[in-house]
Amino acid sequence: MSIRLRLALQFGSILAVTLLLFALVIYFATQQSRRDEFTQSLFKRTLVVGHAYVAGQDDRDNAGEEASYRRYLRQLYRTLPAEQGRVYDAKNQLVFREGQGAARPAPPAWLAEVRREGQAVLEPETNYHETVGLLYHDKRLGPLVVVASSVDEDSRQQLAELRQLLALGFLVAVMAAGAGSWFFAGRALRPLRRMVREVDGITATDLSQRLTRTGEATDEIGLLTQRFNRLLDRLEAAFVGQRTFVRDASHELRTPLTALIGELEVSLLQAERPPAEYRRVLQSTLDSARQLNSLTNGLLQIARASDDPSQVPMAPVSLDDLLLQAHEQLLRRHPTCRVDLDFGEGESFIVRGNEALLLSAVLNILDNACKFSKQTGGTVTATLARTRQHLSLLVSDEGPGLSAADLQQVFVPFFRAASARAVPGHGIGLPLAARIMALHGGTVRVESEPGQGTQVWLEWPVAAK
Repeated sequence: MSIRLRLALQFGSILAVTLLLFALVIYFATQQSRRDEFTQSLFKRTLVVGHAYVAGQDDRDNAGEEASYRRYLRQLYRTLPAEQGRVYDAKNQLVFREGQGAARPAPPAWLAEVRREGQAVLEPETNYHETVGLLYHDKRLGPLVVVASSVDEDSRQQLAELRQLLALGFLVAVMAAGAGSWFFAGRALRPLRRMVREVDGITATDLSQRLTRTGEATDEIGLLTQRFNRLLDRLEAAFVGQRTFVRDASHELRTPLTALIGELEVSLLQAERPPAEYRRVLQSTLDSARQLNSLTNGLLQIARASDDPSQVPMAPVSLDDLLLQAHEQLLRRHPTCRVDLDFGEGESFIVRGNEALLLSAVLNILDNACKFSKQTGGTVTATLARTRQHLSLLVSDEGPGLSAADLQQVFVPFFRAASARAVPGHGIGLPLAARIMALHGGTVRVESEPGQGTQVWLEWPVAAK
């Protein structure tokens, strides 16, 4: 079932139920109002019957007046269908009756109730027939119970017409609501159908297309369009990054492999060579293999740093101990590099993270600083600091620095600045550190100017206590 049909059925059902309840309320309210009005008219008839009966008893010796009284009653009681009037004296004896048809005698218990309450209903309206009683006081005749009954034909006819009118109006309203719901549901879903057509045209080979933004930017369709376009932006960036990464990684891997294969092929061209030549070839092959191993380890670390944070084991890590470990390993790689460490005074530098990954990030930053500082013989400074919001590690070197254009691309894998072409490396140190820091909720910030050295900040948010 389509969304359009479901919406039309739901809206139509809601409106149909609402109209049905409204029609029932109108009908039963009208019926109750008619019943109350008919009951009150019967009570008024009992007063007329009582007055007429007492007046007739006062003038009963005058035959002309009594005949006139009888004609008056007959004219009166013909005004309501099947109307009857009865009068009971103080002994509950029927002393007067007017009307057609047989009348059942009033139960003594009900007559007692009328005398006690002043008025009562013997038969609540059933099939539009009702009987009521009223206590009528007369000084000469004593307390009389006047009973009146009739059939409410007017209400029967008018309520039947009302039922027909409500039923017809209900059917017309439901059909109109169904057609309107179908029409407006189609209009509301028109942007979604357009989005489906546009999404069908987007493929993995062409992620540059975007959904057309129509209507209000704050409605649900506009928000959905914005979110989907942002998703396409991220997917396009991821695909471009993946293609760039594969291209650059393939190029970087091909370089040591080409050198290694070339050295081995040259060494096999001659049957015999001096031992020194073989040693040179083996040393060159070993250097290429080490370079290849270093590059492969860096690529694996980048892949690991891109994992889901929930799948990476985390534990409290002391940054000052981590910095000491990185310093120790750095001196094995660069024994002549001078690194000054500043741990602050009495500060606690505990973060939650993966120690191996954080050690790799810190070591890559220090390694870059040492490699570039060797050219100028400068000193590398590593400073731990703490603020209310962040824990930070600042690594400063006295190298050649970076231009503004190069600074914008330092986090692109395998990018090498012009000033770094003579320095061994693969251009994955900073991108790897940035991914590791992002995995831990931290950031990497770089500032540099040509000839002024480079400053790199690693920043972690302070965990709430």
